[in-house]
Amino acid sequence: MSNTKPAERRPCGALILALTLGLTAASSYATAQSSGSQASKTMNQEAPAADTLSARQQAILPIAAFGAAGDMAGLRNALNEGLDAGLTISETREILVQLYAYAGFPRSLNALNELIRVLDSRRQRGIQDSPGEEPKRPIPAGEALRLAGAANQTKLVGRPVSGAVQDFSPATAEYLQSHLFGAIFERDNLDWQSRELATVGFISSLPGAEAQLQAHLGYSMNVGLSASQMQQAVSILNDRVGEGNGKRAREALTRALAARQTK
Repeated sequence: MSNTKPAERRPCGALILALTLGLTAASSYATAQSSGSQASKTMNQEAPAADTLSARQQAILPIAAFGAAGDMAGLRNALNEGLDAGLTISETREILVQLYAYAGFPRSLNALNELIRVLDSRRQRGIQDSPGEEPKRPIPAGEALRLAGAANQTKLVGRPVSGAVQDFSPATAEYLQSHLFGAIFERDNLDWQSRELATVGFISSLPGAEAQLQAHLGYSMNVGLSASQMQQAVSILNDRVGEGNGKRAREALTRALAARQTK
């Protein structure tokens, strides 16, 4: 039931500002080390780099891309294919929860409603999908959550980072640390490789966010995915989502790989 119709995706609303530029973690990094041990546990659950993506990993990309684009017909097919490929209900739902941070709550809510309809239809046809697991690790709150988010971001990026946007808009910096890299990435029912594949899928549907797409392709490799796996991800976006998604991802991956060679 693969959807191969090429289509350009319209920009989604409410893209969180400067998703990948990072936050100033220098002042809080020492305090965040205790939270960093939790992030390390999450990263250690991921498989070593391989040459190809698993069927489950491949299925994440179209789900994320169609969800971010608001393409319900494409998402419906992708959800069925993902569940058939072994994604649990919990994992699939988690991808669509994470969607809010990149494309806004309207896209996330619409996608979650579509998942409910797909699951109802599958149950009526006698298909019993695995429920999966809910997050097990307690998620910190308040300042501890922000510090955990700062530590998680540093691990994803590979270094503490700072930028003009963070200095200009401290509220944005706090939301990124507390919500995206904190509340979302602290949930351990979806590993970081899967979260980054989902993020690549999300941003591939957002024209104008090529810098963020490049960054997250790099972060995907930082958490253990290989260059060949990311090249496969580009092909999946092109063939199963649309030529626009594939073109943006292909050009961003070329830049990401070149940047890694100069480090």
